[in-house]
Amino acid sequence: MKYTIKHLQRDFPNDDVCLDYIFRNRFPECVGDYYRVKGRKCYANIDGEQIHPLAGTIFHKSSTPLTTWFYAIYLFSASKNGVSACELQRQLGTTYKCAWRIANHIRKLMKQDKELLSGVVEVDETYWGGRRRVKVKMSNKLAIMGMVERGGSIRVKRIPNRETHILLNNIKGNVSRDSSIITDDWNAYRKVPKLGYKGTTIKHSKQRYVAGDIHTNTIEGWWSQFKRSVHGSYHSVSRKYLQSYLDEFAFRYNLRDDEAPVFQWLLLRLVK
Repeated sequence: MKYTIKHLQRDFPNDDVCLDYIFRNRFPECVGDYYRVKGRKCYANIDGEQIHPLAGTIFHKSSTPLTTWFYAIYLFSASKNGVSACELQRQLGTTYKCAWRIANHIRKLMKQDKELLSGVVEVDETYWGGRRRVKVKMSNKLAIMGMVERGGSIRVKRIPNRETHILLNNIKGNVSRDSSIITDDWNAYRKVPKLGYKGTTIKHSKQRYVAGDIHTNTIEGWWSQFKRSVHGSYHSVSRKYLQSYLDEFAFRYNLRDDEAPVFQWLLLRLVK
């Protein structure tokens, strides 16, 4: 289902509707017993007990209108290549500081699930950082590990380095033991079968990239799309926030074939 700006304007035309949506979905057991307190973003019952539905959410202590927040969430859900703080600033009419804060909080809704991958899983790593066309020390680059289930979900994580125990521990923590793992011929992956997995390698060192169904093209294609999108939309990403950007792109990828719009998934995470 495609969710457009027309749907957003129809479903959430003003702040009162947005607040009521959050209240009804965060506290469904209180609907009917509580009424909206006039002039305040809270609800109360006949005994004077109050509920503040925005407390503990990304909207907590924010003076930005809820309709502005919901529009920003919509932009993140509809944009394949991400939305920069500068773009949010232009679209929302806020300060850069406010736009950056909104973007950072929305990415917190997009953290990756912990459900194990299964079936045929491609595993690979890449590096991030350093100026293009300039040789930099590998110690100045950030290592990222990716695991993608063919036809399914992806898990991407920033890792300290490519040492064997780090790669294997991430595989154990994200891939079910009955899976078939495909990697390149990096030495660390030689121990994958010892973990109980069916491991297969494609020898990139010998310029071999596809042998029937044996390849890592899916994860490598994701690396390419992620890097192009970040360079185009954000230009650069700091070490501190790299994982949140990985979460953002993984979140949209994992919902690419879902019947429910990404916007509705973000609202669900918001209220739950």
